[in-house]
Amino acid sequence: METILIATDGSQAAAAAEQAGVNLGARLRAKVQGFTVIEDRHTRPRPEDGLGVQCPPLEGFESYLKARADAVCSRLVELGRSSGTEVASDSVHGIADDRIVERGQNSDLVVLGRDGERAPYRTALYGSTLDGVLRKTSKPTLVVPAGGDIGGPVVLAFDGSPGSKLAARIATDLAIRLGQTLYVFVDSKDKGRAVARFEEVRRLLGSLSVPVQETASTLGRPDVKVVDTARDVKAGMVVMGAYGRNRITDYFLGSNAASVVRTSPIPVLLAR
Repeated sequence: METILIATDGSQAAAAAEQAGVNLGARLRAKVQGFTVIEDRHTRPRPEDGLGVQCPPLEGFESYLKARADAVCSRLVELGRSSGTEVASDSVHGIADDRIVERGQNSDLVVLGRDGERAPYRTALYGSTLDGVLRKTSKPTLVVPAGGDIGGPVVLAFDGSPGSKLAARIATDLAIRLGQTLYVFVDSKDKGRAVARFEEVRRLLGSLSVPVQETASTLGRPDVKVVDTARDVKAGMVVMGAYGRNRITDYFLGSNAASVVRTSPIPVLLAR
């Protein structure tokens, strides 16, 4: 992981993602790019709706949004400087999730907050921008909740799916480079299948220079058990596949990965 993109709306809720992205970049000695989007919907006049009420001039508001974006970029650069990491940062106009996905194509990892500036007012469990990015991107994505801190062990949630095999490689690399213990979580209602999955993940991991701990569960919901395990070991990050064993079901009905992202107080890296 050599290049990291931090996407932020500059809100207080997104500050944890900014800090986590900069800290991760510093520890991995990665190239870090900061990025914020001035959304077109805020800078375009409303269409005539027949009510006879004129839209006020937008020039002043456009200037405010540009000044705010510049301040966000400056904050990211200063965060990098205080962490001993050079951060390049800029802003663009457009639709936020589309621009993030587009810019993320040139990065190894996209970092963004689970909660944005509208978090106190929404009814969904995470924001529409994050939802759009997670559905459209082909890149690994680190989702950071408010208050999330990447310091601590790495938890790998493994179910034997292609996504979890990618997650195993990413989790191994991160645990080694961060010098952290790797916890491998396997959930299966069948003990024999759980043993087989542990054997599979051992083959994938090989011999590691960091401690590896194994934990399994045969009771309860997998998403809840993953989050409980991460809490118990005071993890700094959960790594799992973006899709489970049934990708079609996951996309349309929600998945363990989506539930973990929604409920985890710990940053979650979705591998692709």
